[in-house]
Amino acid sequence: MRTLLVVDAANVVGSVPDGWWRDRHGAAERLRDRLPKYAEDGIPGHPGPLGVVLVVEGAARGVTSVPGVRVEAAAGSGDDRIVEVVAEEVGEAAVVVVTADRELRRRVEAYGAQCVGPRTVRAQ
Repeated sequence: MRTLLVVDAANVVGSVPDGWWRDRHGAAERLRDRLPKYAEDGIPGHPGPLGVVLVVEGAARGVTSVPGVRVEAAAGSGDDRIVEVVAEEVGEAAVVVVTADRELRRRVEAYGAQCVGPRTVRAQ
C-alpha cells in the first residue's frame, strides 16, 4: 500500500519562530520546496517514495504544486481540508499527517491516519 504524507503547512511553518508571520506565502513556499526530498526518501518508518500533499490556507493559498508535492488550498479552515483529504485517501493509502495540533490529530486519527510532529519535515 502506498503512503501519503499530508502536511499541515500552517502548523509546520508556525512551529519555529523564524519571522514566518512577515511572509506567510513565502514561508509556505520554502516548506513546499523542502518536501520533494521526503517524497523521494520517505520519513522514519515510511520509506519512499511517498505521495505528499501540502495543505495551505489564508495568505498561503496562492502557493502552487511542484513535482513531488501536490498543494491543496483550503477554501476555509486548513484543518477541515486536511480532514477531507484524509477521509478521501484512507483505505487507498496509509496516511500520515504532519502536525502538532492536538484537535486535528484527534480528528484524523479517528479516520485511521497516523500523526507525526513538525520536526519530521523540518530537519536540516
